[in-house]
Amino acid sequence: MNWLRRRDPALLAFRRATRTAVVMPAMFAVGDKVIGNPAVATFAAFGSFAMLLLVDFPGPMRARLQAQAALALTGAVFVVVGTLASQSPVVAAVAMGLVAFGVLFAGVASSVLAGATTSLLLAFILPVSLQAPASAIPDRLAGWGLASGASLLAISLLWPAPARDPVRDAAIAACRAVAARLHSRDAAPAADAALAALHDVFFATPYRPTGLSTAARAVVRLVDELRWLNAVAGRAAACDERVPGGAAVHDVTAAAAAVLERSADLLAASQRPRDALHAALDDLDAQLAALERGVMVAAPEGQGVEVISALDPSFRARELSFVVSQIARNVDVAAAAEQRTWLAQLLGRQPKGIAGTLYAAQERAGAHVDRQSVWLQNSVRGAVGLALAVLIASLSGVQHSFWVVLGTLSVLRSSALSTGQNVLRGLLGTVVGFVVGGVLVALIGTNTTVLWLLLPFAVLFAGLAPATISFAAGQAAFTLVLLILFNIIAPEGWQIGLVRIEDVAIGSAVSLVVGLLFWPRGAAAALGKALADAYADSARYLAGAVQFGLGRCDNGTLARPVPTTEAMEAAAAARRLDDTFRTYLAERGQKPVPMAEVTSLVTGVVGLRLAGDAVLDLWNDDGDGDGDSDIGAERAAARRELLAASTEMTRWYDAFAGSLTGNGEVPEPRPGDPDADDRLVAAVDADLRGEDGHATSTAVQVIWTGDHLDAARRLQALVAEPARTAVREHALDTDQLLSARAFSPSIAPPSR
Repeated sequence: MNWLRRRDPALLAFRRATRTAVVMPAMFAVGDKVIGNPAVATFAAFGSFAMLLLVDFPGPMRARLQAQAALALTGAVFVVVGTLASQSPVVAAVAMGLVAFGVLFAGVASSVLAGATTSLLLAFILPVSLQAPASAIPDRLAGWGLASGASLLAISLLWPAPARDPVRDAAIAACRAVAARLHSRDAAPAADAALAALHDVFFATPYRPTGLSTAARAVVRLVDELRWLNAVAGRAAACDERVPGGAAVHDVTAAAAAVLERSADLLAASQRPRDALHAALDDLDAQLAALERGVMVAAPEGQGVEVISALDPSFRARELSFVVSQIARNVDVAAAAEQRTWLAQLLGRQPKGIAGTLYAAQERAGAHVDRQSVWLQNSVRGAVGLALAVLIASLSGVQHSFWVVLGTLSVLRSSALSTGQNVLRGLLGTVVGFVVGGVLVALIGTNTTVLWLLLPFAVLFAGLAPATISFAAGQAAFTLVLLILFNIIAPEGWQIGLVRIEDVAIGSAVSLVVGLLFWPRGAAAALGKALADAYADSARYLAGAVQFGLGRCDNGTLARPVPTTEAMEAAAAARRLDDTFRTYLAERGQKPVPMAEVTSLVTGVVGLRLAGDAVLDLWNDDGDGDGDSDIGAERAAARRELLAASTEMTRWYDAFAGSLTGNGEVPEPRPGDPDADDRLVAAVDADLRGEDGHATSTAVQVIWTGDHLDAARRLQALVAEPARTAVREHALDTDQLLSARAFSPSIAPPSR
């Protein structure tokens, strides 16, 4: 058990394997000995294998049972369609390609769908590759139905797994750690560690860990927001109360910490009343309003750098309060969704302010309808590979065509290199399994009683081996299970093992050819392009937010529309980057670039995109809009300064994006320009003084917008050197990047 716990700490694989070792032989026995029908026995056995060993839905028991029932129902449909299509090799291949693409691509919408991909594919591969007339459908459905009913009972009664949501648990810990950091700078290391843990949990799966449920969508948004919040929390908490405005900044920081604490409490117990969180948010809004009034009353004096530096603590406090408010509202939405009645959930009634499930699925899928999308490429490759395997298996007349297709599915990976590695390991495992199984069968002979006794232990080992030993060991164990199963149904001895090796070799060759033809370089080649798109689109979104804000500071005469399109493009690029990064992490091979540098490139996108969100929030309220022509002229000058800075920012990130795909050198980070600060302050001088001696809100908004652009400029220094290292090592054009599982805690620019 100590050995097992080192390799399977939560005993998740052991739990699945044990459950399957009990249910699969039992269902196989019902079909073979009680009903006496080989088709029922086969589909009951492999249905149990698919629904108990190849999938493990997370969440509370009700959600798990609902997902399991949906899997069973979808699998039943696949059994019917697959059986009908199996009668023609061409129809079977086309149907396999369409179903495989649909199943693989649908996983982009939900981690629940992504986690069930292999089970769903197996539910179609089995009937479509075992040719049979339509009259065989009732027997096959009966076997699948036995497996479905047994799986529902098993996951609820046989050693049921405790409800778990690793991302949610890590987000709760991160909220509390960052709240402690806002109270005390000494808590910074603990906050960094909590955010590192959240980062590791978030990227621990090969797909984005979020479902289509309202609560799951709200919780997963916290990951980026908490990472960015931790980056600016230290500067917000470090403000001296004795400096002008310092007490107000301290009050905002304390209120923000209280909001984070109430958010963590509500995440941990979502059924409790949400009043405490609402009260904390109201207090944060009140403290922020008091801070902004104080800034306008006590307008700083001096030259550009002095004025902007004097406003910097209040800017940091506002930036902090914005991100904290976003976090709290997402937590509130998640709790509201989980507090809905059963009927409201069934009817799809959403809490206010969040899109419906269908819209969310369309948005996620739409983000990947792009030829550069790794998820789309993997879906196409998988569909073509499985369709080709079905066609070859049907036309070649191999004895067990099912294993040709399954062999293709087992070894097909994101690049030809890793597919080739899996081919060798898969064949090696199959040979070992054949040797061991062949010896057993030779010794046992036709004594099926002994084979029945060995079957549960073989299933248990087949479930444990891939997770605790290796892929090859899993193949060996699975081959042993097959030898036992088929020798129980129709005793043929060790020859079945030879057939298994032949079939897997054919399937492996198909997957290798498809990998070479469709995507010979894997995810590393796509990572540079995904990074480039994410930086360029995020920079354009920030520029659009600046233009929107500046269009509102002159009575709306230069009004610009909200940059909705730019926001959607930036979000879509970020999703593609997320999935490309995950696919890359799952690839094998040497990756020599330091992990923190690659992580800095990936997480730098977060800060740039959230800066656009913050600028939009900053200009949500109308500017003052009143004043004489002198103020209007000065505001025009301020707009020119900020638009020039925005254009320069966009130009730099476009060049930076080009360098990530090999188009030019990584540009040098732009240095600060004190003269630009002087010009900006001079341009809003009349607004800073105002008719009553108080600064107008427009003046503060203009200067804070400049701060956001300056933050984007200072971010350049944090991403330029990692990019140079990656480009120097040819990491973005070849399979050379390091598995970046470390978290870079500081993606925000340093304080002035």
